Amino acid sequence: MSRIVKIFDTTLRDGEQSPGCSMNLKEKLEMAKQLERLRIDVIEAGFAIASPGDFESVQLVANEIKNATVASLARSTEKDITTAYEALKGAVNPRIHYFLATSDIHMEYKLRMSPEAVLEKAIAMAKFARNLCGEVEFSAEDASRTRPEFLYQVLEGVINEGVTIVNVPDTVGYTTPGEYFKFIEGIRNNVPNIDKATISVHVHDDLGLGVANSLAAVQAGAGQVECTVNGIGERAGNAALEEIVMALKTRYDVYQVDTNIDTTQIYRSSRLLSKLTGVRVQPNKAIVGENAFAHESGIHQHGMMANKETYEIMTPESIGLKENKMVLGKHSGKHAFVDKLASLGYTLSDDEVLDLFDQFKVLADKKKVISDKDILALVEQKQLAIPEVYSLDRFVISTGNTISTAATIRLRKNGDLIEGVSLADGPISAGFKAIGELVDCGELTLIDYGVTAVTDGTDAQGEAQVKISDGTHVYHGRGLSTDIIDASLKAYVDAVNQMLYIQETQTSEAQ
Repeated sequence: MSRIVKIFDTTLRDGEQSPGCSMNLKEKLEMAKQLERLRIDVIEAGFAIASPGDFESVQLVANEIKNATVASLARSTEKDITTAYEALKGAVNPRIHYFLATSDIHMEYKLRMSPEAVLEKAIAMAKFARNLCGEVEFSAEDASRTRPEFLYQVLEGVINEGVTIVNVPDTVGYTTPGEYFKFIEGIRNNVPNIDKATISVHVHDDLGLGVANSLAAVQAGAGQVECTVNGIGERAGNAALEEIVMALKTRYDVYQVDTNIDTTQIYRSSRLLSKLTGVRVQPNKAIVGENAFAHESGIHQHGMMANKETYEIMTPESIGLKENKMVLGKHSGKHAFVDKLASLGYTLSDDEVLDLFDQFKVLADKKKVISDKDILALVEQKQLAIPEVYSLDRFVISTGNTISTAATIRLRKNGDLIEGVSLADGPISAGFKAIGELVDCGELTLIDYGVTAVTDGTDAQGEAQVKISDGTHVYHGRGLSTDIIDASLKAYVDAVNQMLYIQETQTSEAQ
């Protein structure tokens, strides 16, 4: 029987710390549900003590997720660990994940603690956490730059107090595959009670070696890999989940290990995260990039026609890019639409199906053929919807290369119609300016804006992403339409609604 390596996903914690990748409560829950569909073993839902919002998101994910362990990060203090447990205690399988730096440079300059004090603290907090929660993980921060003999001593000590997962991160992405293999091997050979714990690795990608180092650790005997969808994370990011999983699957002959991951959910997970954060995956990104299964050169195309294995070491279907032969259009009925949703892995309520079917029919009047990506875009837009204070009612934009652009925008605010006009250099700028003046939310700054096509063709839906700032926080909005101006304006309005939703949530938390 094959050895199973567990996948610990920290997209909602370490990944969300990446600039521009923050998510609101609803978005975190949607991502957590998708990670559950992906069959992640452990979902690190957040850092419970960081803020009331983080506590609430950890608590919500812990209460909702049934088929994965849910973890919260904590520093090595009783208050942090207690707060993590309070957020997690509703989980079917809770895990406290506490950390303490062990490298000389961190102990001297960050902790200002002696090695003896660090050892004592790590062991004391292991005992404290174990008395609260049945499953405890300890991370030796900056482990790859820690003196091996000291690290062995710390790991032995926390395992003696009931820690069952010991994480040895390459916190700054400094190590190399050969070094990391020997590092893990050293732990296995020199920590007397290591057989009572799982070795976990958490590798950053500062030198572009995150995935390679993670795979080397697996070969050396690591039983858990910590990673993120699309490799998001602080600085250069974390090791990418999809690359690790598909490397293990595709090169089973080398690694001889399996995971519990449903790889057909990889593409949807990547796509959902991009939509939530507004951070696109580069086209040539391994596994999930738009070009990952594209073959343009003549010699590649010839080989592919003869035998796909000439240039394709894995199939698009293996990550969830299915070619469904059922074509949907404006004459398709609800049963065909429901069958399509089921084939894409969605089980929705009757009310959700009816609402989506109405949106599908509107889209079908504008497009001859509806693709799977079109359906995915509709479902994702529906799942991520928040209460609307404002909605786009209609717009008229006059533009050209010989006149100033004028945008007339009409919004609905809690059912009432409000209208405004603005002049600017182009249609998008004029539209955004008019909306900004209508919503009466103070001065808003456009931080980022982009539009991508959902599919090919002149009738493709456009997905617009907008990020705005009120001077304190950045808010991300999304819009979908076959008209890119319509999509863009909807995205700006959605960003405003996101801002109001988050502000209202924070106010409620404070009360």
